[in-house]
Amino acid sequence: MSWLIEKNWDKRGTGEMEVLRETMADDELHQRDKWTLFGNEAEKVEIEVIRNQHEVRKRVDRMELRREAQRKASAHLKFLEDLSMKAPDFPIPLRPHTVWEGMAVKLSCTIQGCPTPRVTWFKDNVPLTVSSQPWNYKLLQKFSLNTLEIRRCSAADAGEYKVVAKSSLGEATTFATLVVNSYQGAEMGLKCTRTAVSVVESEALFDSTFPPSFVKEGDTLVLCCSFSSPLLPFQQDVSWFRDGVPLSSSGRVDVRTALTSTTLTLKGVHKEHEGLYSVRLLTCDGIKEHSAFVYIKDGPAAVVGAPGSPLEVECSDVNRDYVFLSWKPPSADGAAQVQGYFIERSELGSLQWIRCNEVPQKVCYYPVMGLKENIMYQFRVCAVNQAGMGRPSKPTHPILTSDPMEPSRTMVVKVDAGREIVITKDQLESQIRVPFPPTDVHVCELSDSYAVISWTEPDPRGKETLTYFVERSIAGKESWHLASMDMMVRSTRFAAFDLQKGKAYCFRIRSINKYGISDPSEPSQPIALGEPLGVPTAPHSVQAIPDTERSVLLLWKEPKDTEGILGYYLYCSEVGTSDWRTINNKPVSGTRFTVHGLRTNKEYVFRVKSVGRAGNSRYSEQSQPIRVKAAKVVPSAPSGVSLLCCSGSEMVIGWRVPTSHGGVPVQCYYLDQREKSQSVWKEVNVKPVRERVCTVSGLQEGHYYQFRVFASNIIGISKPSGPSEAFLCERWTMPEPGCPYDLQLREVRRESLVLVWAEPLYRGHSQLTGYVVEISEGEESEDWTAVTQEPITDTHLKISSLQAGQTYRLRVSAVNNAGVGRPSLPTEPVTAQTRPGTKDIEIGVDNDGFIFLSFEAPETEDEGQIKWSKNYREAIDAGRAHLETKQNKSVLTFSAASEEDLGLYTAEMMDRPDISSSFSFTAEDLERLMELSWQIRHPLIGLRSEGWQVDVSEQGAVRLWLQTEPLSSAAELRMILNDREISSTPARKISFDRPNGLVEIVFDQLSKEDEGSYTAQLKDGRAKNQFTLVLVDEKFKQTLAKSQAKRRDWKRRAGPHFEEFLSWTVTEDCEMIMKCKVTNVSKDTKLKWFKDGMEITQAVFEPSGVSTFTVPQVTKKEAGVYRAVVSDSRGEDESILELLDTEFDKLMQRLSKQCALSAGPLGIQCTATGFKLYCSLKYYLSYMKTSWYFKEKRIDQEERTKPGSSMQKVWIEIFNPTENDKGKYTLEMSDGQETHKRALDLSGQVFADALLEYQRLKQVAIAEKNRARVTKGLPDVVAIMEGKSLCLTCFAEGDPMPEIFWLKNDREISSTGQYHIAHDKNSSTITINSVTMEDSGNYSVFVRNTYGSQTAYVTVSVYKHGEKPRADAIQM
Repeated sequence: MSWLIEKNWDKRGTGEMEVLRETMADDELHQRDKWTLFGNEAEKVEIEVIRNQHEVRKRVDRMELRREAQRKASAHLKFLEDLSMKAPDFPIPLRPHTVWEGMAVKLSCTIQGCPTPRVTWFKDNVPLTVSSQPWNYKLLQKFSLNTLEIRRCSAADAGEYKVVAKSSLGEATTFATLVVNSYQGAEMGLKCTRTAVSVVESEALFDSTFPPSFVKEGDTLVLCCSFSSPLLPFQQDVSWFRDGVPLSSSGRVDVRTALTSTTLTLKGVHKEHEGLYSVRLLTCDGIKEHSAFVYIKDGPAAVVGAPGSPLEVECSDVNRDYVFLSWKPPSADGAAQVQGYFIERSELGSLQWIRCNEVPQKVCYYPVMGLKENIMYQFRVCAVNQAGMGRPSKPTHPILTSDPMEPSRTMVVKVDAGREIVITKDQLESQIRVPFPPTDVHVCELSDSYAVISWTEPDPRGKETLTYFVERSIAGKESWHLASMDMMVRSTRFAAFDLQKGKAYCFRIRSINKYGISDPSEPSQPIALGEPLGVPTAPHSVQAIPDTERSVLLLWKEPKDTEGILGYYLYCSEVGTSDWRTINNKPVSGTRFTVHGLRTNKEYVFRVKSVGRAGNSRYSEQSQPIRVKAAKVVPSAPSGVSLLCCSGSEMVIGWRVPTSHGGVPVQCYYLDQREKSQSVWKEVNVKPVRERVCTVSGLQEGHYYQFRVFASNIIGISKPSGPSEAFLCERWTMPEPGCPYDLQLREVRRESLVLVWAEPLYRGHSQLTGYVVEISEGEESEDWTAVTQEPITDTHLKISSLQAGQTYRLRVSAVNNAGVGRPSLPTEPVTAQTRPGTKDIEIGVDNDGFIFLSFEAPETEDEGQIKWSKNYREAIDAGRAHLETKQNKSVLTFSAASEEDLGLYTAEMMDRPDISSSFSFTAEDLERLMELSWQIRHPLIGLRSEGWQVDVSEQGAVRLWLQTEPLSSAAELRMILNDREISSTPARKISFDRPNGLVEIVFDQLSKEDEGSYTAQLKDGRAKNQFTLVLVDEKFKQTLAKSQAKRRDWKRRAGPHFEEFLSWTVTEDCEMIMKCKVTNVSKDTKLKWFKDGMEITQAVFEPSGVSTFTVPQVTKKEAGVYRAVVSDSRGEDESILELLDTEFDKLMQRLSKQCALSAGPLGIQCTATGFKLYCSLKYYLSYMKTSWYFKEKRIDQEERTKPGSSMQKVWIEIFNPTENDKGKYTLEMSDGQETHKRALDLSGQVFADALLEYQRLKQVAIAEKNRARVTKGLPDVVAIMEGKSLCLTCFAEGDPMPEIFWLKNDREISSTGQYHIAHDKNSSTITINSVTMEDSGNYSVFVRNTYGSQTAYVTVSVYKHGEKPRADAIQM
């Protein structure tokens, strides 16, 4: 049975297995079908995505084309709008309306204008807004029709309605009134204001441009150009360039272009910004360009003598922790040669700069290692020399340290909807564990101090981050050791600095990640340090060529070996100085450069340096000196071609001088002619014409002719002048004269100028009588005004009272008896201003006594081109004066000036008549200068002292001396005394100091024989003079007495003597101090003081020689004669001071003044009798007069006032004060010369408080006066024998009469028993009968009334018979 069951189970299991297999097959088939379906659907989706991508791309292209078309259309529309610009206008204005209340009304107007005006409605000049009453107002605007609809009119809607249209071109206004119920008449009007818009007739061109500029490093550069007219639409794209590179607005650069100007602003300039700046403007003829060089000067040095800042610091070969820097050396080495460079780095956003190298780098490149990955860095370089480190360079642009191979290991797959799938090579190499070794180890940078090793990272590299070990070994050996010991190398670059010169090294690299270290790479080829990089060779053949008045063109030749030359630095120096100035701070690459900013007419020399990575070369040889002036060119075209005369077959043509002669004089002119109907010009003269007038012959009468003129100098022929107007060839027969010609301006100044002209060639029918000169303000004004009221006869006129800075034109007409002739052509416009450096003619006398006129032209002009004339036309007579010209200064010297030479002299630069001056040589000048000429030709030796001087020395020697101007060594002296020549003797020494012009006579001891007249006769070449001293009579006696007195005083000073004699002073403490000072003292010297013959012992004698006697308080007894005597074995001296009469009064006055100055402020003291006003002093002198004033009125002594004084106080008492005593009190103290005041304002609260205190004190005094008091008191101690009777009597007074009480031991005693008390009128007596020992004790009497009380005490001592009483007691 069990077997059957098992068998059944086996059969059942077999069936289930079959079912399971079928089910799995079906599932697999189903899964395969699902995958097939998914693939088909995915393919459909992919096809749909591709189709959608094509469709989107087409749409994007169409949209871009549409935008481009719209942009072009809008630009064209803007151009059309600019051409059709029109100010706002109302073709149909508002019109007035009158309606009934409740009716609707529409106010309409049409508006024109381009651009479209902005429209605003107003009601009674208040802007109208629909939002205020949307139910009643409605504003409509359709095209150019503007309508205001009012649905239901009311009285409030009546008023004036106005429409204002505004645009950038102007404003227009129209208004009308709305009348509701016709309460006022209707009005209307139209008002338009337009802004003038210049009609765009011509394209804009450059008007004013920027010159070459000089800016200091760190400052702001501003360049500006203006245009001749507003830019047209196609011109508004103005471009700026630096060295051909376009500039656009950024954080540092600001480019702004308006319709009439364009400006470039560059903030915080660096030397890298130096270069040629250009601005380009598009015109119909092409691109117009203006360029100028901008020089950037070195900023202020951080350390005196330090070099300038390097420039153009560039970063290259940026890796994860490595970057290679290069730069250019500065142009200025400073006080010493540049020794090297320090490199600094800073993380972006940090203000801290960290030095990258400890030792200065000598060449201009450096590899920086040890950087952090994925950090933004900036670098800068500082040059260093012996003086210190210079300014840092401009920081580099921020660079990000990152792996440069990262992009090559990343692939981006774009999918639909703008999504991207990023696949990195690291993900595909995730199975790599320990890295492979790097490959291709080689050197990429090599110098004399380091080698930069480069390699290629392993491939495959794995997913993990790689770092590297660098190993090194001497070539030929296998002793490898770690070269990157102290750092982790993250990039594929390593700079090895610690290599030894002369040895070759091999390098190999190991890769490292977190799984381990790779095998070493293949070793590199042997690497040895390179040779030091040499500085480049200096250029040669430096040549300077004239360019303009402020610049020269500098040329040089490059050295033979140009390898490593980065450019050139240029330097210049003014001839005569040793100051070399750097021209450019950014190397120039060519061999020619225009140097700007030079001083006109100064000579310069130039030299050049080559610039390389190892530094700058030595200086080239300097160029030949060159004077800065404009290069010589052909002259400018003549102008003002005019007809001066016509005979019917001949015409006389004149013209103006060219405005510029091109640097050399104009030599001649050529004339062309043509008939009006012809276009071909014919030569008039083959032979050049020297003057500016030419006669043209062979003309046909009745024909019209035109002329043009060419000017010529040694450089060439100018451009022709503009064609003249057509002149009719017809014989002149008018009675008036023709026009003057050859008008020239001279001596143009701020307020005046001189006009010179030639008389007309055609004089008319009579002689000329004068000329009329007319003037017109402005360049084109035809409003002519006569300069003078009457015609002038000369052919020149000085016009004064011009307005400085104003532009004028002038013309001249000739006058004869027939009238005023035709006017000349006007002069070119001239501005009334003084040319910088202009100097006038000076007159003087030269060193030889000849009178001369001198004129110095501005330094900008050529030398030797000054022409002199008299009265503007006459030549200078060579027989009367000769001319000498040197550089830009010309001197006209008269041989023998006389009245024939008087007149108006003029000097002018040839071919530059605007540089001129004149001088009127008058008779007064001649007289003054002839006197000066005589003095020069007959010179006198001048005195420096005021004649002879007489000095007496301290020893009594007499010195006679005088001083003249310095004399030559050949000068002679003769000394005459009383008509006889004297010479030097031992007693009379004569000396002559020629270089200082000093003559001296010294007498050791003057005597009577020396009296007389002393004369010093001097001669020095042509110059001579004599000086006399009359030393006779009173003058001699005074000198002799002074000499003898000084001799005696000198002998006195041989012993102890007074350096300062007796004198007195008053101190701030009002003390008198007498003082003297002795000198030349010894230990035996004694000093004694006496007063009226009596010795004063209180005097103090200090070791310094000063002796003083102090009187603390001066009285009349201090008057007298004081004498001080100093003496020792060498001699004696005395000093006397008479302190009497006037001197004593002076002392008292000084004391009084000092006492008054010591006075304090007025104070008030209240008493029982009134007020006491007082002033405290150091002490009071009766000499000092005091006065009291009340309300500016003096207080005389009266019943209610009483002045008084003490030694230290002055007061006044005011008895029984009342309100009438309120006011200002003044104390005046007079010291005899000055009055000193102290004041007190006794009013207000001060008076009230004082009055209250006075009343209190008065009551206290009354109480004190009337209070009860004991008048005759008791003895202190009384002794009495036992058994006797004691009688004590006490007297008292008071008002009212006081009460009297007796007390024993402070207890009242009544009149009972053995005590008997008897009271009288003003006394009280107590009697103690048969005293006992118990009666001993302290007794007192107490008196009192309403004002007070008093107690008197007595001690009673009872002693027994046979005993002795107390010693201090009174025995009764």
